[in-house]
Amino acid sequence: MNKSEVRTKSKGNSVYKKAMTLAVPMMIQNGITNAVGLVDNLMVGSLGTESMTAVSIVGQLVFVFFLAIFGGLSGPGIYGAQYFGQGNKKGYQNVFRLKIWITAVITLCGLAAFIFAGDKMIGLYLHGSDGGINSAQTLDLGLDYLHIMLIGLVPFAFTQIYAGSLREMGESIKPMVGGIASVVIDIVFNYLLIYGKFGFPRLGVEGAAIATVLARFVEMFVVVIWTHLSIKKYEFLRGVYRTLKISIGEVKVIIIKGLPIFLNEFFWSGGIAAMTQCYSIKGLQVIAGMNISNAICNLLNVVFIAMGNAVGIISGQYLGASKFEKAKKASNKLMWFTAGICVFLTAILIAGSGFFPKLYDTSDEVRHLGQWFIIITASFFPLQGFLNVLYFTLRSGGKTVITFLFDSIFTWVVSVSLAFVLCKFTALPILTIYIIVQSADIIKVVLGYILVKKGVWITNLVV
Repeated sequence: MNKSEVRTKSKGNSVYKKAMTLAVPMMIQNGITNAVGLVDNLMVGSLGTESMTAVSIVGQLVFVFFLAIFGGLSGPGIYGAQYFGQGNKKGYQNVFRLKIWITAVITLCGLAAFIFAGDKMIGLYLHGSDGGINSAQTLDLGLDYLHIMLIGLVPFAFTQIYAGSLREMGESIKPMVGGIASVVIDIVFNYLLIYGKFGFPRLGVEGAAIATVLARFVEMFVVVIWTHLSIKKYEFLRGVYRTLKISIGEVKVIIIKGLPIFLNEFFWSGGIAAMTQCYSIKGLQVIAGMNISNAICNLLNVVFIAMGNAVGIISGQYLGASKFEKAKKASNKLMWFTAGICVFLTAILIAGSGFFPKLYDTSDEVRHLGQWFIIITASFFPLQGFLNVLYFTLRSGGKTVITFLFDSIFTWVVSVSLAFVLCKFTALPILTIYIIVQSADIIKVVLGYILVKKGVWITNLVV
């Protein structure tokens, strides 16, 4: 092998190294966070099926808020990555300030919705056959949990501003450490407050919520304070709070470009919640079974979610520097790389699908559903990994209207409609319905792959 071949091979490998450098800390952070969610789930699951179902329903609703924050910050994040790649400090700071305003508005709207309509939202999931589960008790437990969780929405939102901004500069370690710190707090106080250990009151579901809120504050303090103590390293953030004023002209451009992303994340997460509500028509035991599946599957899907984020950042930096060919090659390599990793994750989940549901204090029917939901979800991991990279690739070039149609509109028009019709008007078993709905994403993969290969996303937004 000559020197030229060695250099070519080295350059080919560098994109994988760069992606893993960004993605692995995100995987660790989100993986640990989801591991805590898993521990929470198991601890709450030991309190009974009603407690587990209540926490699951509220978690689905809060997930919509989380995705709204993520979507609201993602539009500015596209510009943040490209401004950083361009070396434009002023542009980057304006993007950061816009994130603060966007986050404040979304948080206020979220709090208002949960405070005034939380009971109605939870009630939407309690209209199916109960499968022996006490619906009234589930509603009361859900409201107790939700009202405490609201306190944690503010620190969560503020943490996302900093975590996203740091990642746009290629820094994933601090958000990861903040996540680890929050995990430790969450596990410790879950144990103390759910079960009433070492003199602490036994609070059950409320204890789980308090532990989560404490963890959110700890994560925020670690990420924000550590970042500002290392401000020399993050020159782009120096003096960012001297004013919160930003140019209306610049804001208008970013918001127009970013609004479809916000709407996409909001409507997509709402679509996922709506699909879960459709599944609940088949009985509350279905929600309990899906909760078991989601707890373990979410522990591993952080891999392809982090890879998608990494691809979006790498592509955005290349596009901002007008290195279009590098952006195209990186995306193509990483989408297949991600799908390959997901095959390995599928094998792990299927192997453990029989054991994991046995850890819950619930009925045999719920355990059986949980096992098969795990197997089905895991089988679609490679498809979802590939799809996730396609989505972030399209978004990195500012093709936000395409991703809006590609993601949330498809979810509502195809997936939610399919789930509703099959659950409401057919006698098909829930597992068959779940397979059919999951299979619909094959259409998205085909369309997304065609768009990415055509290069419609290759655009420098900050030239």
